Amino acid sequence: MEKIRIQKIIADSGICSRRKAEEYIASGRVKVNGRPCRLGDKALPGKDIITVDGEKVMVAKRRNLYYIMLHKPRGYVTTMNDELGRKSVMDLLEGFPERVYPVGRLDKDSEGLLLLTNDGNFANDIMHPSHHVSKTYRVTVRPDISDEQLVQLSAGVEIDGRKTAECIVTVLEKQPGRVVLQMTIHEGRNRQIRKMCEAVGLEVARLKRTSIGPLKLGMLQPGDYRELKPDELRAIRTAVSK
Repeated sequence: MEKIRIQKIIADSGICSRRKAEEYIASGRVKVNGRPCRLGDKALPGKDIITVDGEKVMVAKRRNLYYIMLHKPRGYVTTMNDELGRKSVMDLLEGFPERVYPVGRLDKDSEGLLLLTNDGNFANDIMHPSHHVSKTYRVTVRPDISDEQLVQLSAGVEIDGRKTAECIVTVLEKQPGRVVLQMTIHEGRNRQIRKMCEAVGLEVARLKRTSIGPLKLGMLQPGDYRELKPDELRAIRTAVSK
């Protein structure tokens, strides 16, 4: 049997995504046969004993793969285990037959479409920056927005010392002291939409992700989830491959 990279074994087990597994390895949380491992190390699935935070990684020979669409409500975090004891999206999937994990994140105060899976390769494909999978948000900002601010957001603004890529921004609704925007980005930087708006002087009052690539939230209610339909799964895989 050929040895496999440890982050792939962890992702295939359904514990977390491959990128998250790499973070765990880099921070010393992963051991192989009792010894800390490094990025690039390989192991034999089912023979070498791999642990994450002391918990043994179980390698299943055959697993059912799940691809879930969840409407994340505000007030929930997307971490698997929250040290502060806050509500987690995993609470909404209590009793689900397999352990799944979020593909990417939505911060606690944001809501909308979140994908979850136990397919490490799928998660890695969606999140990998080279694939530029689009994400669309409905963003309510205050107090108003000028043409100059719209141009700035569209062209890209500097956040965390680096300029964002071009963004598609559309004004959906305007009321006194309140504007609703639709923003589509092709990156996945931490709290990107909020930071972009703050960089041009706008306060984000509400943030809702409405689509990821061709997948749309639709009428799915907050806190509800469903499996992706076969045509949806094909569509998102096609978007990634492009």
